[in-house]
Amino acid sequence: MSTPQNSIFVEGTRAQYVLEYSLADGVDPQPAAASLAQLAQQTGPAEMVVAFGPALWSRLNMGPSASDLRDFKPIGEGDHAAPASQRDVLVWIHGAEHDDCFDRALAVEDALSGVASAELDLRGFVYHDSRDLTGFIDGSANPKDDARLDAAVDPETGGSVVFTQRWVHDLDKFNTLAVPEQERVIGRTKADSIELEGDAMPADSHVSRTDISGTKIYRRSFPYGSVGEKGLYFLAFGRDMERFEVLLRHMFGVTDDGIHDRLIEFSKPVTGGYWFAPSAKVLKALAAG
Repeated sequence: MSTPQNSIFVEGTRAQYVLEYSLADGVDPQPAAASLAQLAQQTGPAEMVVAFGPALWSRLNMGPSASDLRDFKPIGEGDHAAPASQRDVLVWIHGAEHDDCFDRALAVEDALSGVASAELDLRGFVYHDSRDLTGFIDGSANPKDDARLDAAVDPETGGSVVFTQRWVHDLDKFNTLAVPEQERVIGRTKADSIELEGDAMPADSHVSRTDISGTKIYRRSFPYGSVGEKGLYFLAFGRDMERFEVLLRHMFGVTDDGIHDRLIEFSKPVTGGYWFAPSAKVLKALAAG
């Protein structure tokens, strides 16, 4: 298997920065994509992952992606829906310090100046002991060690399908619930993230709707926010699109049972996009022009 971008799997970094760009009309994306690839290969105090929207990846003509790669489409209905905001370039930067991440973000902006516009410019962080702003530990069931590669990397290309959503929390609403009821929404205990069992686990809990056989993904999500808007940037890597599609159908009630994930009563997605993160070898070829 080709080697994936190493920065996908570097854990323990507490400063996060994500940028999403839309390409300007009529421009040649190749030089800017080469500059991004060169930046991603630079070693330094902050890690950087580059991924491309389906249409742009096709234009770059750098080889195959996941066979089913396509733009993200809205799913669900009414209050139980996920919107689409498919863009062209995703850059995820993470490191020990925000200033190092910010320096790399400025370099990305310089590389894409006049070629693409930043549609999302978001600073994130690790909250206490890797908790979401709801107070629950995030990513408890994430695969470990070699299982991360099996979940996140297409063995044919060495690349990864990436799925992102920005979620906005209604913490005031969520915090009106007593802790035992919050735990029924999530499907885990709040203090120590132990999964509920038997009759204690509701069918509409977040765990029930997302713990599905054959759909393992590698989550790298992080909280963001201010005293005004607070939420989670969902960021996950998978070896194919279908596992994301299955999870989304279960979360948003597009299944035979019609049950939706109760968590979406307290947090709403406002963006959604699919991307392809090419292997390190392909990224090196792209950097060479």
